[in-house]
Amino acid sequence: MSAARSIAGSAMLSEIATDPLPPEAAEWRKAFGALRPTNPPCRYVSATAWANIHEACTDFIERFGADAVRLGWTAPQLFGVHPEHGLLRVDYCGVMMVGGRKAIGIEADRILFGNLTGYRNVPGAPTGIPIWEFAARREGR
Repeated sequence: MSAARSIAGSAMLSEIATDPLPPEAAEWRKAFGALRPTNPPCRYVSATAWANIHEACTDFIERFGADAVRLGWTAPQLFGVHPEHGLLRVDYCGVMMVGGRKAIGIEADRILFGNLTGYRNVPGAPTGIPIWEFAARREGR
């Protein structure tokens, strides 16, 4: 094996070994990272609104992803959208998919956004699918 290949392989292993995110949150990062911030996956969402949501979700995964997993949050509770109508059906949306604001804290049943709070255990609330699954369906994957 060449020295360059060995160094590159070692760098990749050290990145994996030092990733502070648990596997579930690392999957969220990978799946969400595949969505482009300049290309809204849902109809009727402006490029600006989607860019804000994308940035807030990316920030959330990096800063609070490990805590979210530890507290039992799921991908649909955080990043869910309606299976057919995407962000148009807010009642199906996960906490991070509404508003495009960066989270400032996470607790067992809520995420804090300054003067706003998003809850996950609202009785009777339907559950959506992760936005990356919605995007894959839309693209026919």
